[in-house]
Amino acid sequence: MDPCRLAPTPDKTRRVRKDTVARLLKRHRVRCIDAEEVLRRLREPAIPVAPGTVEAAVAHINTVAERLALVRRQLAQAHVKMERLTEALAAALENPQDKTGIEAQRDVAILASLPGVGRIVLGALPAEAFDPLRRRDYHALRCLCGTAPVTRRTGKSTIVVRRLALTIACAMPSITGARVAVQRDPISKVRYAALRARCHARALRSVADRLIAVACAMFDNQTVLESDHPRQPHAA
Repeated sequence: MDPCRLAPTPDKTRRVRKDTVARLLKRHRVRCIDAEEVLRRLREPAIPVAPGTVEAAVAHINTVAERLALVRRQLAQAHVKMERLTEALAAALENPQDKTGIEAQRDVAILASLPGVGRIVLGALPAEAFDPLRRRDYHALRCLCGTAPVTRRTGKSTIVVRRLALTIACAMPSITGARVAVQRDPISKVRYAALRARCHARALRSVADRLIAVACAMFDNQTVLESDHPRQPHAA
């Protein structure tokens, strides 16, 4: 059930049961607050408002909820379409009679074999970084993804800072893929743990940088990653 329709007004909030709220929190994987705390906050004395204010607010929230539901459906459709496209590329790669775009299809298969790579990365990197991927340019890829550090020298001082000149469409999927790889790949997990004490974001960028280097090496050799940990369906 939609939370906006479950308790849209203070009057209806009083009739909501604890079990219903608990099921709603579990469905949406909310763990930072429990059902008792939610009901306690919802049942606090309402702010006095002018007549018609509650009805107007509920109507506005319902309008926004419908828009969000539409966006969610469109994202789900886009994800399904991306899955079909990647599966079609893999099927075409396995067909020896079709040699059209075999290099690009092979690149998709190589990327898909990396830990943490799912439909988001497969949809973003080939589209946003096609030329660096085609050139196997590791340095250009790490700059686009924001994993290459920036060194600043002033006199005898040397400072290494995070790169801000990056492509968001490449940086976000690469960091998301690194976060999933830390959970599923033992090597990435060890690398992240070694750097986590200094900075969480820096550790993720380091994992993403390593995955980019591994991908470029596999592109050169035209081989996929052999791993005992297969790619998960809900990888990034």
